[in-house]
Amino acid sequence: CCYWGSGGHRGHGWLGIGRPQLSLVIPRGMFPHPGGAEESVVPAEMPMVQEITTTLRELATIWKQAGQTERYGQVKRMMQELMEQRSQLLSGTLPKDQLLRLRKEVTGKMDYGNKILALDLVVRDEDENILDPDRTSVISLFQAHRRAAQTLSRRIQEETVRPAPGHGAHGAASPSHNLYLCVRNFVCHIGEEAQLFMALYDPGEQRIISENYVIRWASTGVPQDIELLNNLKVVFTDLGSTDLQRERLFLVCQIIRVGRMDLRDSHSRKLSTGLRRPFGISGGAGLRGDPQGRPCHHPVTLPATTPLLHAPGSPGLWVSLKMLWGDLSQVRKDHPHLVDRGTAVARKLGYPEVIMPGDVRNDIYLTLVQGEFDKGNKKTQKNVEVTVCVCDEAGNVVQNVIHAGAGDSPTSHYRSVVYYQQRHQRWMETLKIAVPIEDVHRTHLRFTFRHRSSSDSKDRSERIFSMAFIRLMRPDGTTLRDGEHDLVLYKGDNKKLEDAGVYLSLPSERSLSESKLLSGSSFRVSSSTPALAVSGRDSFQISTLVCSTKLTQNVNLLGLLKWRSKPSLLRGNLQKLMNVDGGEVIKFLQDTLDALFSIMMEHSETDIYDTLVFDALVFIVGLVADRKFQHFNTVLEAYIRQHFSATLAYKKLLSVLTQYVQQAGRGEPCEPLPRTFKALEYLFKFIVRSRRLFAQLYEGKEVAEFQDSLQRFFFALNQLMKSPLEGPTLLSQVWLRSGVWWDILCPHAGVCENASLKQRKSVYFTAPVPQSHYVACMASILSQMDKDHYSAYIQAFPSRPELMDFLMETFILFKDLIGKTVYPCDWMVMNMVQNREFLRAINQFAVTLTEMFLSNSNFELQVGGHCLNPGSGHGG
Repeated sequence: CCYWGSGGHRGHGWLGIGRPQLSLVIPRGMFPHPGGAEESVVPAEMPMVQEITTTLRELATIWKQAGQTERYGQVKRMMQELMEQRSQLLSGTLPKDQLLRLRKEVTGKMDYGNKILALDLVVRDEDENILDPDRTSVISLFQAHRRAAQTLSRRIQEETVRPAPGHGAHGAASPSHNLYLCVRNFVCHIGEEAQLFMALYDPGEQRIISENYVIRWASTGVPQDIELLNNLKVVFTDLGSTDLQRERLFLVCQIIRVGRMDLRDSHSRKLSTGLRRPFGISGGAGLRGDPQGRPCHHPVTLPATTPLLHAPGSPGLWVSLKMLWGDLSQVRKDHPHLVDRGTAVARKLGYPEVIMPGDVRNDIYLTLVQGEFDKGNKKTQKNVEVTVCVCDEAGNVVQNVIHAGAGDSPTSHYRSVVYYQQRHQRWMETLKIAVPIEDVHRTHLRFTFRHRSSSDSKDRSERIFSMAFIRLMRPDGTTLRDGEHDLVLYKGDNKKLEDAGVYLSLPSERSLSESKLLSGSSFRVSSSTPALAVSGRDSFQISTLVCSTKLTQNVNLLGLLKWRSKPSLLRGNLQKLMNVDGGEVIKFLQDTLDALFSIMMEHSETDIYDTLVFDALVFIVGLVADRKFQHFNTVLEAYIRQHFSATLAYKKLLSVLTQYVQQAGRGEPCEPLPRTFKALEYLFKFIVRSRRLFAQLYEGKEVAEFQDSLQRFFFALNQLMKSPLEGPTLLSQVWLRSGVWWDILCPHAGVCENASLKQRKSVYFTAPVPQSHYVACMASILSQMDKDHYSAYIQAFPSRPELMDFLMETFILFKDLIGKTVYPCDWMVMNMVQNREFLRAINQFAVTLTEMFLSNSNFELQVGGHCLNPGSGHGG
């Protein structure tokens, strides 16, 4: 039967067998294309439209034959959808991003139709064009078949689940999710300016999980920035599968009015203004996780436009919500009408599930938690306002590094909400500190406390009554630890409270013993700073969260990342890396890999650190293989493809790898070998990438040396497979003989095409059970062999009986593989390519067979009888 999507027919040998004669009449929609001595006819329409047209013709035949069955309805729906999409392609009005998206949808639909109609699998390149088997390597073709089959299997499973309309199947596979929010209207009579803080809140953990989205609302009932009218939108990014698994997730909005202390105060006297006072809060369910942990495939639980705030006089907050799948760059491509340059981005308070190379982040989130302040000599409790600023070592304020939230401009000072006459105050206000990475080591946070009065005259006379501070970096070079910090409050002269030279030498946090000691007391810190004293009656707590891809909180990892500053400690730092928490290493994956390969490159003349760096690399690859960090496979792939640049790494990696295999083959203990084999896939990807970079840089030099190193590695593998020893070696043998390593080395067969064929002989032809990856690798090698290769290979056999045995086994192998294919029945192209390469090999071996074993003087009865067996000639 035919397979729709390319116009070919299963079972017809079109690979090099022959071509149909061109008609002398050129059909409509085509034009002649000169090509050397011959002239071909090329369709005038784009290849994708041509493919859809061919598909529709073949579907029409299937549809007519289906009758009134379930398949009849399936084919009809497919044809209708394809005709609509064909019209869109022919219109020529689609922008580039929508055209690419439509191409993917069309090819996905056609390939899915092939699968459910039991037709042949079509394999494509990254641009959705059908792969040409004559211009594609066997291994690339095999991988394309496997990827296509896996993609179709996932889609069939997703179709079985039947996700809600409007959500593509890619949502399930994407590790990144986003919540798009658009504020339609806000109606609430406040009478003063207001600030709206919107964030995602988890009631189970009782904490905000995202940055705030800030809207400044004028007293006239419109945004302060009138250009934002009808354009108030934000994307809450970095949401992962764990966030979708939360039992409940709320969208909350805190409303802060900005003005006088009490709205009931009359304007008969001059009042303080600019005070941030709490006004109200609203909330609604924003997301609901699946009880079985599956990603959500339904819209958020709020309707498209939903009032969140209800109060007398019909006040309300109306928003639109929509789930978007993929990372932010993908979202911008897929939804340019929603997410544009004017859309604010509110990141998650924490790391996303996947940190891609190049995603540099250096955010420190500060939460003003709570404080308790004695009223002192006042009759009532204080109206405390906390002012936060970032200062350098000299006490100068670092400008514009404090962000109240997404959509708001950065400021140099942040002023907290003021609560009226309360001893215990709980703010829970979160802001972002974005200090340049190079300045973090010399900056600190300074908190000043001031009483605010409702009377303007009294308010002007109020001074700072207390101060606290905390450094952003600890003495050992690591950043501020996450969690709550109980800060020491100092009181004294105002000028001394703001003099960094005075307070930076003092402790900033209280220990448990200090908290008990200072309870209810106030005393001098030391005789050298008589102007500052600790206030034991007051307390102040903050919470911090560091989200940085450049600054670590682990001293062992820091030692490796900063290895050049203390090279004498390098050996110990490499060993300590194995003890660092995997999550911390993964967060700094690119920097850690860069450090390892820089160590390797800068010590290229010696092998003193080669084994340690190799073991560290195996440790990191093992982390990525862990199910907990499975999403980081794409990160590691992207690093190898885009950021890896160590041109000499392949020499050292191959050297250590070969040493380990040789050591195990001799029966010596080699504890790292099992871990090394598990990491073999990425080790070879590093080796291949490094060798290619070296060849590009030095114009293909040292080819012979590279071939020799590969030859030693293959020889060591053969020796290991023959070894009868037990222990770790036995484990490695089981792993090798199971065929697992062919899945790893198959993709890289091309890089070692000139390595010794003799070394590969025992590996390729001694497999006990043929599997698809074995056969693909063998076909790949056969496709790279020319007449000289075959001649050299035949001459490498030391005796006539060994050559005869090899030819007999090879013909039997070809007969079995052609008679009973190892590939799925719909891998038509792969089967045809395999048979083509087998036929080439048979033709080459047939010459040797005829000359050495079937001539009149050297006739071998056994060989002759086998060749006369009709089954052995099935390969044509």
